[in-house]
Amino acid sequence: MELADRVLALTPSSTLAITAKAKELKEQGVDVIGLGAGEPDFNTPNHILEAAYRSMNEGHTKYTPSAGLPALKKAIIKKFETDQGLSYKPNEIIVGNGAKHALYTLFQVLINDGDEVIIPAPYWVSYPEQVKLAGGVPVYIDGLEQNQFKITPEQLVSAITTKTKAVIINSPSNPTGVLYTAEELLELGKICLEENILIVSDEIYEKLIYGEARHVSIAELSSELKEQTIIINGVSKSHSMTGWRIGYAAGNKQVIEAMTNLASHSTSNPTTTAQYAAIAAYNGPQEAVREMRLAFEKRLAIIYDKLVAIPGFTCVKPQGAFYLYPNVRAAAEMTGFSHVDDFAEALLVEAKVAVIPGSGFGTPDNIRISYATSLEQLENAVSRIHQFVAAKVKI
Repeated sequence: MELADRVLALTPSSTLAITAKAKELKEQGVDVIGLGAGEPDFNTPNHILEAAYRSMNEGHTKYTPSAGLPALKKAIIKKFETDQGLSYKPNEIIVGNGAKHALYTLFQVLINDGDEVIIPAPYWVSYPEQVKLAGGVPVYIDGLEQNQFKITPEQLVSAITTKTKAVIINSPSNPTGVLYTAEELLELGKICLEENILIVSDEIYEKLIYGEARHVSIAELSSELKEQTIIINGVSKSHSMTGWRIGYAAGNKQVIEAMTNLASHSTSNPTTTAQYAAIAAYNGPQEAVREMRLAFEKRLAIIYDKLVAIPGFTCVKPQGAFYLYPNVRAAAEMTGFSHVDDFAEALLVEAKVAVIPGSGFGTPDNIRISYATSLEQLENAVSRIHQFVAAKVKI
């Protein structure tokens, strides 16, 4: 059977591949510590579970509008008003089957063949693949480590061509955990306004911010930038609801209408029960969200110092999300590996620690480590990595 060209060009998700291999080893009885998780290690809060159960008992098990339940849109609108001071109307919001699906639908309605989308690297692994599936061309800008992996206005200007359709901003970032300031966003936003480039602002990690840092949406900086921005968000990371698959897009009503039309012919509607759960997530108590954030912050404070003490490891300290993204090029070379991918493979096979190679995120000198696991497991994993490196270089 001959497959379509669009899928033959896809690159499999490196995060899912490593996670699957680690799971396979665990099933064989190998004591593997997996640090590849892209989801919180907490259960969905009880009041959300109860709301979902209640909705089923009340008979809410049928189709909903393609763009989502009116009550869920209302809860999302209230969230934007409370958190960012942004005002949206119901026809400026579409609820999808996760933020990933919202992004996919956005690119499908936005991009024509040959249109370019600027993607800062390191990037989430699905951005380039979704752009390619829509017939677009990913254009990468290297966020330099000495600039906390963030792109500069000069880099953005140099990447823009007559074919540029959009730029993606992910703050806090997966995989780096870094955060753009309001001033940095404003400078990038001015360029996008001048060049009439749509801003795709992925804000899925906005509730997981540490220290004195504050999340800023580029859309809140001016009415012009709000009109030029499509925000992508959801409840997956903030409320530990990755499996519920509820995300959304907010922005220009013509874009949202097109996305709604496409959704009506692809998914019909987001899962009804999950929508009622998401309503409870936004309208109910937020204490569990705060507790989860504090737990991640505590883990980061302890694990970061232990990680950068490993010979050959350097790491920009994240301000959000739940990832560490160390540069391990020196460690790889010290231990006899010419490629970081091979170093990561050895960590899995010999040290029994699963990490994600940075090559999948566009930066082959790094690895991604998720601290969405218990502190005990994290300390054990970092100790194993340290011992592995020390033994190889005979420290």
